[in-house]
Amino acid sequence: MIDSGFETTSVRMELLLLVTFQSPASDVDRIMEAVVAIAPLTMGKYDSNAYQSAHGIERYRPLEGAAAGAETELRRRPGTVEVSFELPDDQALAARIVEAIFQVHSYQEPVIRIQPILASRSKGLDDRSNPNRWWNATGDWKKVAPPVREDA
Repeated sequence: MIDSGFETTSVRMELLLLVTFQSPASDVDRIMEAVVAIAPLTMGKYDSNAYQSAHGIERYRPLEGAAAGAETELRRRPGTVEVSFELPDDQALAARIVEAIFQVHSYQEPVIRIQPILASRSKGLDDRSNPNRWWNATGDWKKVAPPVREDA
């Protein structure tokens, strides 16, 4: 098992914490605003970095003592997503983030997970000649000038 960061020519692999939570898609913006107010989720020259999965179906059954009251039937809630982001390996910061998620989440028992990981960070090398970089290629993220009409 790799237990420390390392470097390659282009990237540093850093020890970080991967925070993952599940929520209704409609809660994500509110939760992420609370997270970014504490930690900017910076990666190189970008901030607010997180990943949100496609909509899935959460399955659960409320038991005695649940805010919804005990139920006999299994609930299936569509429109649930999973969001993940990285934090520095700092337990005090992680605790503040977990508390913030809990306070703004709509669930009585939010699903929040934290895992230690190695994650890449670019060294910021000059990539102007790399044809694989999006800024060196054409694609739907680049604005393409409309075709010139010959009859205009």
